[in-house]
Amino acid sequence: MTLALRPALSRFSALGLALLLSTTPALAQRSLSDKGVMLDRVAAVVNDGVVLTSELEEQIQVIAGRLQAQGLEMPPASVLRQQVLDRLILQEIQMQRAQRAGIRIGDESLNQALADVAQRNGIPLAQLPTALTQQGIDYASYRESVRREMTLQVLQQRDVIQRINVSPRELEQFLDKQKSRPSELNEYNLSHILIAVPQEATPAQLDQASRRAQEVFDRAKGGEDFAKLAVAYSNSQTALEGGALGWRRGPEIPTVLADLVVGLKPGEISEPLRTPSGYHIVRLNEIRGADQQVVIEQTHARHILLKPTEIQDDATVQQRLRDVRDRILKGEEFSVLAKTLSEDPGSAADGGDLGWTAPGTFVPEFDAALGRLSPNEISEPFRTQFGWHIVQLLGRRQFDNTEELRRQRAFMQLRESKADEETELWLRRLRDEAYVDIKS
Repeated sequence: MTLALRPALSRFSALGLALLLSTTPALAQRSLSDKGVMLDRVAAVVNDGVVLTSELEEQIQVIAGRLQAQGLEMPPASVLRQQVLDRLILQEIQMQRAQRAGIRIGDESLNQALADVAQRNGIPLAQLPTALTQQGIDYASYRESVRREMTLQVLQQRDVIQRINVSPRELEQFLDKQKSRPSELNEYNLSHILIAVPQEATPAQLDQASRRAQEVFDRAKGGEDFAKLAVAYSNSQTALEGGALGWRRGPEIPTVLADLVVGLKPGEISEPLRTPSGYHIVRLNEIRGADQQVVIEQTHARHILLKPTEIQDDATVQQRLRDVRDRILKGEEFSVLAKTLSEDPGSAADGGDLGWTAPGTFVPEFDAALGRLSPNEISEPFRTQFGWHIVQLLGRRQFDNTEELRRQRAFMQLRESKADEETELWLRRLRDEAYVDIKS
């Protein structure tokens, strides 16, 4: 059995977040190198960090193996090497930024992601190390690879997603435009090439990017393999996947690409489209129908959140919540205690009330705790990335929420579509602002 190794993490941006998940000895070597032991050569100096040659070579082998397994023609070795090095440099820049921001994925969150990997492969978490070893993958290195990807996703959530604003006017306009855009009842399999343009591009650079985009488009229209062209020329973070964006429901297609897709038939390729990040070329691979969900199970809950501090560690906070739970069970009002104690600014003023919510609204640990409860039951304290919670289930219902669900989906889709472009621009800024010295 070959394991599906990618953890089921939230996709904040397909164009900007196609992170390479591999398990290589270079991860272990990096930790030793940080202690001053010279293990191999430096491929690039990135600010106050490095990309090791061993890491680069391992990643090249992983990518080359994947391209061959997919039956894609290999690009020239120099092109593949540069693409992989550019990706590793960007990852190093982001990891440094995450470290400065104090972002760290704890073992509990990491284990939850690994449990998801094991579940999707139909094995218990305890058997995951053995299954990985049978594929020649070191479990400790794999754990750190997953932790690294989760760290980068949290960073991009903080620096990009949370800064994206969707106004009521934008939402209404988006809902109107959906009527003439790719249908939300269909899914579209897309591939994408980005010919990037520097933020402060000169006329010569703009002309060069325009000519390159037209050349790539002409070659794709002429029958050359789109995936091979993406690997060789695309500046998108999906380049090393052959530009594959995968299956997207109509409204999930990035805003900048949706107008291109609606006029395409399967197998057709769009003309280059200029945006602030560069020139986009899209290939529509396939279309398939999808069912529209209109009836959902909603839950109504309320919670109390307490956060560990330097003074109060996890054990102390957990015990405090146990005491709070006991007080509620003895007759004190949940809402009164939530208003005075809860550190969730979004719900404390409402007595911890979270309202009626759809599945997937909360982080997995919270959803799991809620799913184990009967109506009016109060959970034992449990931890999420936000701190320690107790939650009370107030009720469940089957609800025909078609219109509200459509608006909620439209909001999330609009924000995610914006995120694709914003993430590309954010990554370009990080790269432009970093000190990079390529050694090999």
